[in-house]
Amino acid sequence: MGVPFDLVVIGGGSAGLTVAAGAAQLGAKVALIEKHRLGGDCLWYGCVPSKALIHVSRMAHQVQTAQRWGIQTDSVPRVDFTQALAHVQQAIQTIEPNDSPARFRGLGVEVIQGTGQFIDRKTFQVEDQALKARAFCVATGSRPRIPQIPGLREAGFITNEQVFGLTTCPQRLIILGGGPIGVELGQALHRLGAQVTILQQGPRILPREEEAAARLIHQRLEAEGIVIKTGVVVEKIATHTDEKVIHTPTDNFMADEILVATGRTPNIEQLGLAQAGVAYTDRGIRVNEYLATSNGRIFACGDVTGGYQFTHVAGYEGTVVVRNALLGLFKGKVDYRVIPWTTFCDPELARVGLTEAEARDKFGGAIMVLEQPYKDIDRAVTEGAEVGFIKVITQNDGTILGVHIVGSQAGELLQEWILAMKQNLKVGSVAGSMHAYPTLALGNQQAAGQLTKQKFRSSPLPGVLKGLFKQLRTWG
Repeated sequence: MGVPFDLVVIGGGSAGLTVAAGAAQLGAKVALIEKHRLGGDCLWYGCVPSKALIHVSRMAHQVQTAQRWGIQTDSVPRVDFTQALAHVQQAIQTIEPNDSPARFRGLGVEVIQGTGQFIDRKTFQVEDQALKARAFCVATGSRPRIPQIPGLREAGFITNEQVFGLTTCPQRLIILGGGPIGVELGQALHRLGAQVTILQQGPRILPREEEAAARLIHQRLEAEGIVIKTGVVVEKIATHTDEKVIHTPTDNFMADEILVATGRTPNIEQLGLAQAGVAYTDRGIRVNEYLATSNGRIFACGDVTGGYQFTHVAGYEGTVVVRNALLGLFKGKVDYRVIPWTTFCDPELARVGLTEAEARDKFGGAIMVLEQPYKDIDRAVTEGAEVGFIKVITQNDGTILGVHIVGSQAGELLQEWILAMKQNLKVGSVAGSMHAYPTLALGNQQAAGQLTKQKFRSSPLPGVLKGLFKQLRTWG
């Protein structure tokens, strides 16, 4: 007896939608199970609404600082928070049809609304349906991790899942966590009127980034009026009348609202993974280099595996699952050699590859660091965007190990380096390519050209050429 489906996908976020669409377009019979709404965290609570909110806040900041450019306003700029959040919801509504049940049913996918679990190694039950398939993919994503702080739940808090539904801007906002979510939302809400304090347990914000880049962001946030406290352990949270009081060993902080941004946790509970023979930990489902679990019939991708928690990585992993789950003779391994990401604060912070510290740990002294300040990029000067730098880490032969950009349009400038690294091009390829003037991208070429300059200065060649030119002058 055969099975009714080629592939059953559990979870309708970025990873699951990629798997379902890709498999259906290959002609496979696919079932897609989602307990809530298709689109996942990215559409409803993450990438789309956060970038819409950041855009609005950036517009507000430009108006509020317009006098810097000699532009005078007739009155003090005022933010209509309700209208600002309306733009966020409009962005979601505009993009949502791309992830809608109607679109996927149009592709031939059977979309099933509901919750379920594996009841054995070959069956996933949703409500009263027992689904069997040649292969399964678990793509149930992740959710905000809530720290076990006494009094937090009693005092009340929000996460990225509630912040875009606010009807008024909190007057005093405490953010627990100084990672990308805390930094992005903290700056955006501050620019829209909130007094923001970021409490970070570690020694610095944005701990996964190049230290100099994170330090520059820290300085810019403080310059805008955001309070940042690092090395902070929250002991308890209490309420006093309408205030939330955050107690630490050295200070107490008062807030009208608390935003928790302390990381993510995978959605693995109640899936029946043990009955299916799928190995997992509290960090996520264990997968091999083909994204297969300990049950070879079941694959997993996206946040639920506890790996890189980015929409673009989830999408990439989804394409790998389609290939390996359906086309076993043409299996492919995941390749995480070139993983880019961007933190969309202002200025932006983007990276791909190793940090300088990671490169030195791996290659010792056999690396070179190339750096181009934004203040020396003509386009940055014309736009008053001189804060930032492009930093490239290479091996001595020009092999690109990592790139870190902090500054205006950093996420866009990074794309050239992603392509170069993916295609195994050396830094000389960027240096030798003509870049339009005046563009910010010219800074990439200027940074790449530092390798030749550094090698030239450290070689005997400058002295040899100086002597040669002197001799030529004597000959007329």
